Amino acid sequence: HLLSYHTLIPLISKLSLSALNKHKPWIETSYHGVITENMDTVLLDPPLVALDKDAPVPYAGEICAFKIHGQEAPFEAVVLNRTSGEGVLRAKGPVDCETQKEYTFIIQAYDCGAEASGASWKKSHKAVVHIQVDDVNEFSPVFREPMYHASAMEGKIYDSILQVEAWDQDCSPQYSQICNYDIVTSDTPFAIDRNGNIRNTERLSYDKKQRYKVMVTAFDCGQKRATESVAVHIDVKPVCKPGWQGWNKQVDYEPGTGSKQLFPKMHLETCDGPLSAVRAMVELQTSHIGKGCDRETYSEKSMQKLCGAASGSTDLLPAPSVSTNWTASLLTDSGRDSDLIFNFDGRQAANVPERVVPQNLTDQFTIATWMKHGPSPGLRAEKETLLCNSDKTEMNRHHYSLYVHNCRLVFLLRRDFTQVDTFRPAEFHWKLEQICDKEWHYYVINVEFPAVTLFVDGVTYEPYLVTDDWPIHPSSIDTQLTVGACWQGGEVSTPRFTQFFRGSLSGLTIRPGRIETQKVISCLQACKEGLDIHSLESLGKDIKFHFNPAQSVLVMEGEDLESVNTAMAKVSYINSRQFPTAGLRQLHITTTVQCFGEDICISIPDIKALVMVLPPSEPRITIAGSDQLVRPAADLRGAMGVAPFKELRITSTVTKGDGCVFVHPCLPGVLEAMHNLDYCDVLVIGEELNPEQESLEIHHSSLMGKHLDATNSTSGISIYGVDSMAHYEEALRQVRYRNWRPATLTNRRFRLTCSELNGRYTSNEFNLEVSLVHNTAPVEHVNHMAVQSQYMRSVHHPLMVHSVNSHISAATVVVVICIAALVCIVVLGIYRLHSTHQDSSKSEEDGAKEPEMDWDDSTLTITVNPMEVRGHYTKEFPEKALSTKINSKALMKI
Repeated sequence: HLLSYHTLIPLISKLSLSALNKHKPWIETSYHGVITENMDTVLLDPPLVALDKDAPVPYAGEICAFKIHGQEAPFEAVVLNRTSGEGVLRAKGPVDCETQKEYTFIIQAYDCGAEASGASWKKSHKAVVHIQVDDVNEFSPVFREPMYHASAMEGKIYDSILQVEAWDQDCSPQYSQICNYDIVTSDTPFAIDRNGNIRNTERLSYDKKQRYKVMVTAFDCGQKRATESVAVHIDVKPVCKPGWQGWNKQVDYEPGTGSKQLFPKMHLETCDGPLSAVRAMVELQTSHIGKGCDRETYSEKSMQKLCGAASGSTDLLPAPSVSTNWTASLLTDSGRDSDLIFNFDGRQAANVPERVVPQNLTDQFTIATWMKHGPSPGLRAEKETLLCNSDKTEMNRHHYSLYVHNCRLVFLLRRDFTQVDTFRPAEFHWKLEQICDKEWHYYVINVEFPAVTLFVDGVTYEPYLVTDDWPIHPSSIDTQLTVGACWQGGEVSTPRFTQFFRGSLSGLTIRPGRIETQKVISCLQACKEGLDIHSLESLGKDIKFHFNPAQSVLVMEGEDLESVNTAMAKVSYINSRQFPTAGLRQLHITTTVQCFGEDICISIPDIKALVMVLPPSEPRITIAGSDQLVRPAADLRGAMGVAPFKELRITSTVTKGDGCVFVHPCLPGVLEAMHNLDYCDVLVIGEELNPEQESLEIHHSSLMGKHLDATNSTSGISIYGVDSMAHYEEALRQVRYRNWRPATLTNRRFRLTCSELNGRYTSNEFNLEVSLVHNTAPVEHVNHMAVQSQYMRSVHHPLMVHSVNSHISAATVVVVICIAALVCIVVLGIYRLHSTHQDSSKSEEDGAKEPEMDWDDSTLTITVNPMEVRGHYTKEFPEKALSTKINSKALMKI
């Protein structure tokens, strides 16, 4: 009774509505659906239907909505029929299987409430919905590699040479799996299976074809084909043959380039054999080059000077010349870059003049020679003598000799009773392979009596046999030194040569008083070419290597194949000569391979290659300077004489077309080259020097600090030794010519030539004339100087003076004539005044004069300043002004 009317009415209305909507909607507890990607309708099982027990009551028995909860699912549920409760599930937008294959979410159904306003609505329980996205075959297969490479051995059938693989971006197994591969290229001996394995259908031949290109495509299980086919390259390998690969048959070597790698890409193919060690020997064969290899071809004297040998040696086989004519009859071979070689065929020999032979060898001396000798079939019992000092007449005693007997080298030394009177060593024998191997070797015999030591190519050998003998009884019989045989002057009816040598000799020298050092011997026989290892510091520590003394043989050993390959790639050739001997050198490589538990398991064929030393740029040696020297008699009589070659200049050039080696910078055209010289000869042209009144010499102090020496005679002077062109210039400028009776001298002419490498490259012949200053004949122009400036070339232009410009205007000529006339008038006036105070006299040194005129011109002088004549400049003598004497004929012409 307390409730008001307004309170009871809403409460009664609400109770009545609740009585109308008594039940909640009902749906299935779970749903499974399928949607095809890129479609929007979901097929559900069971269908989406909501039921309400309040039906058929309006609103309360109707379904107004389905609501989705969770995962922000891209779906929506729509009521199709409110009365039947049917609905549909569809996608809000495109669904991509590759992005997400499945969805799970919650769905509920809502009724329409008790009235049209939807008040007092009720919702169903929650149902789980599982949606699966069906795939569409939208992607084509794609290969994982852009290109495939493989190799196959010829003559072999493979189950699989290589496997290709493709993939597909589709999400389903049906469309993402590759079900088939196919070879697109026709007529190929290859097939492919469904897994992508390529095999050959027939035996391949390397000779027939070395490489195949096969195009392959792929299909997915929906039979969609790859958009692009892939290329497969298959190389046919020949049957594996162990050996070195990747080397060139010939390597060109340019002079001056230093060390050049011979096999930069070479490697050893072992056909996958299990190796334990590899040993490779590289041999450079140069026996055909010079004396066994490329050596300096300077003369023996120059080489000894260059190597620091003591002076005093005698060259017993010099180049034939006027002063060394005893070798003129011998056979020579000087075609190898001026390397002088004497060939002996068993019929030639030479007697060395007594003036050349050292008279006292003393207890210490050295004999050295280059020798090339081989066995002589049928002549094993005969001695072959290189050098022999024997009695000249009456008897046949050998005082000392060097000979070959049965491929043994024997040195005989018989002492005199005056030196020793007991049984002493006399014959020293060496048995060496080098003596008869037909190769060049350098032999040095050092004698420190009674010890005798042999050096062959710088290696020491002691005699294997020494025999003793009594000393020779003293006698007054002269001895004869012979090369190539032994002289038998006694005990025969006719003196003759005997025990002839058969072989080749070069550089045979004998030095009394001291022995040669090991350092000098090594220098004299050193090769200038050989094998080398490029970048030695980068060589692997597990590589062992060894060179022979001449660096013509290199042995390498290693356990790791890769290290051996790296080491062999560093093997190089080097030639340190500035002008090497051009031509081919052979390379020979022998290799042995050891396997685990076996001595030798793989046979590696030897390889032969060539090194071509290209011709060097030939230098052109040029001597230039003044070719005339006109000096007064006082200078020639002076204590120092005159220096004929004071203005000498020696240059050497090469043409860029011939190369730019040793030329810096390398510019177009003719370029100056820097190299040494080994001798310069100044020869007297015409009559030889008269030692009673003239000399041509160089002071020893001028050679100090240089590798130079000099000899002179009445025929000229020779400066020799390996040294720079600058030092030769300095020395030649110090050569002095002196004549203490110059009145008898008309002129003296000299010819200068210089050489590099013992005449291999020679200079031009530079001729120079030395003459006296004489008082001149009639002078026809006041400005033409009768006495030349010191060290100037003679220039003869008696009629006119040429200036820089050859065209002189007529006005200039008139002015010059007027000035000359005025000068002459002044001179005549002065002369007349002067002649009134002196008696007329005539000097014996005046030039010829006209018989009708008797002028005294002994004191008449015209002082002329220096001037330029065709680019030549005259100079005033420091002690007096230049004077031109004018005789009567000259004055009359003026």
